Amino acid sequence: MGLTFLYTSGDEENRKAILSLVSPQPGCHLLDCGCADGAFTLRIAQSLQTSNVYGIETHTATAKLSQEKNIVVSSSNLNSGLNFGSDFFDVVHANQVIEHLIETDLFVQEIYRVLKPGGYAIISTNNMASWHNIISLALGMQPMPNHASNEIRLGNILDPTHGKRHPHRGAIHWRIFAFAALQELFDYHGFKPVCMMTSVYYPFPNPLSTFLCKIDKWHGAYLIVKAHKPFKTGKGLS
Repeated sequence: MGLTFLYTSGDEENRKAILSLVSPQPGCHLLDCGCADGAFTLRIAQSLQTSNVYGIETHTATAKLSQEKNIVVSSSNLNSGLNFGSDFFDVVHANQVIEHLIETDLFVQEIYRVLKPGGYAIISTNNMASWHNIISLALGMQPMPNHASNEIRLGNILDPTHGKRHPHRGAIHWRIFAFAALQELFDYHGFKPVCMMTSVYYPFPNPLSTFLCKIDKWHGAYLIVKAHKPFKTGKGLS
């Protein structure tokens, strides 16, 4: 129960960190990849001061909940591309999504394509190099977000979901990033600048957790990248 509460409160701390990177941009177009029931999508939209909100969600029941919140929802397969026109969105967001994808290069390329020049993406995911994952490795255990089986959660007895089956194939983590890898992935695909931070410093509660992430930016539980599509593209331009 204690570890479960720690992770749940950490999720909200991470969402607040994401919101801290959003500034009002009235009337802009927002795309949330993996919008679920739309609750956090609307929090981002409120921070942006926009009602032009789009989402991608493949699970029918949760997609319906988003649609009931006036979010335009697509069921695009994120491993196959984004079903939207180029240069359309001002902001693209994805929280705890990229780790579920195999085609991570295509995902980042597609985010770049659908963003307007000057637009930006905010992507958050698990941090392979967080202290709780480093300690797990030191103890001979699997890092919690790094799934070794397509059927069951195994390899770390400290994981609250240890021994449980994945609820569906979409819940499996295929790619887990460390700080430098996520930064370089967005840089490689043309985003400039690429700004990185981490959030949630287990096992410390806020505000100490936030403070520790500021003085040790590499080892928080979650990575957050804010990456901008340049106004001009091409060699020597930014």
